[in-house]
This record gives sequence, C-alpha cells and structure tokens, in this order.
Amino acid sequence: MPTIVVNGKQREIEEGLSIEALLTQLDLDPRAVAVEHNRRIVERERYDEIVVEQGDRLEIVRFVQ
Repeated sequence: MPTIVVNGKQREIEEGLSIEALLTQLDLDPRAVAVEHNRRIVERERYDEIVVEQGDRLEIVRFVQ
C-alpha cells in the first residue's frame, strides 16, 4: 500500500486512488475543499483524473461558511 502525507500526517492508501476517491474516503465533499498536490493547486474538475502515488504530499483545506 502506498504511503502519502495528508496535511502533515502519513497515511496508507489503496493503490490507484484518485484525489476525488481519497476525499470520499476522508468523508470530505470535493466541492467544499481546495487541494494542493505536491505543492501545486489542483483544479476541482481534475480531482478524478489525478492518481495519488507513493510519497505524494497533499494539503486539503476545507471551506467554512
């Protein structure tokens, strides 16, 4: 299982997981967050295209109303 870093904490994930699938596993609404993947902001419409791999770093910021 690949190991990634999410908001500074290591996490093991399933192989081939997209950013959108990861957000679903974390119980986060993809429409209510901003994601930085390896220091690059990811456009929301690309969340399902980008596969998270071993060693990747993600910062997820949730919007508060």
